[in-house]
Amino acid sequence: MFKVSHIIIFSFLLSYISCTSPSEKIYPARQDITLSVYASGKIKSKQQYVVQPIGNGYIQTIHVSEGQTVREGELLFTLSNEASRLNRDLARLSRSYAEQENNEARLKDLEEKIALARDKKRHDSVLWERQQNLFEKGIGSKLELEQKRLQQAQSQTEFNTLVLNRETLIKELEFNAKNALKNFEIASSMTEDLLIKSKIKGKVYALLREEGELVNQQSNLAVLGDGDEFLLELLVDEYDIAQIDIGQQIKVHLDSYRDQIYDAVVTKILPLMDEKTKSFVVEAEFTNAPPKLYPNLTLEANIILEVKENALIIPSAYLIGERYVIAEEGDTLEVKTGIKNYQDAEIIEGIDENTALLKP
Repeated sequence: MFKVSHIIIFSFLLSYISCTSPSEKIYPARQDITLSVYASGKIKSKQQYVVQPIGNGYIQTIHVSEGQTVREGELLFTLSNEASRLNRDLARLSRSYAEQENNEARLKDLEEKIALARDKKRHDSVLWERQQNLFEKGIGSKLELEQKRLQQAQSQTEFNTLVLNRETLIKELEFNAKNALKNFEIASSMTEDLLIKSKIKGKVYALLREEGELVNQQSNLAVLGDGDEFLLELLVDEYDIAQIDIGQQIKVHLDSYRDQIYDAVVTKILPLMDEKTKSFVVEAEFTNAPPKLYPNLTLEANIILEVKENALIIPSAYLIGERYVIAEEGDTLEVKTGIKNYQDAEIIEGIDENTALLKP
């Protein structure tokens, strides 16, 4: 029974093999072959950025519309923030109060006191010298002499104190004036931050908010970018990034131009990998661009690593284990391969154009 079952299975295999169609036969051909790295990506306007406010507030006025061309420094949004306005007004009042010319009365009053103290010091000094001369001639008591000396010393101290107070007051007024000016500048800057202006000369591609909305530093208000020049933002897998260099040529296919292939060149490799996607951002520029482009158009690209002209090529499907092929006679031949991509493989040694091959 065991032998009979084996005979049946063997007969079935022979029948199956005899009924299958013969393998496809090809001959190696001479043509160019390209080794490339695949990347997906999108179109991005040069200098493209998202407009965000520096401060908080309500959108009072939107001064532009989508598609509009703007100048660098042109006003885009005006925000309203009552607290910022009040702070600026308060800082202006503080500055006015602290300005040195508004404190001249304090300085003048102190100068008058210094002048009186100087005269008193001079007068008391004269009295003390006179009493000292009299005491030396035997006129007057020692107590009277000591009183005059103490009076002169007190006058000198009062004068010195007032002079020091004047220096302190001048420094205080200078500090207050500078501090008030700085606070006014800060308050004015915060108010100026409510006027949001364009950083570039370009185009308004999108307005993301409406008048009356409350916004903060994290709010996206608009998308601006160059209206004429665009670049490609490509995502390259971490396994391929080591093969990418500045200046490499790229073949680009866009969904908006399905039947066209455009050329570009690698211009920048951002060195930080995105941990979520495990990919790097590579920027490129068109060397021949489509007639019309818009930000965020999707694309597929092949970054060219190597091109070999007039190479001996066979379809990759005819290789076995990267090293062998099947000749028409059924022999297994060992070959040496060169450039390989998803479709074709270069044959360096082992066969030639006259070797007929069967698909395994």
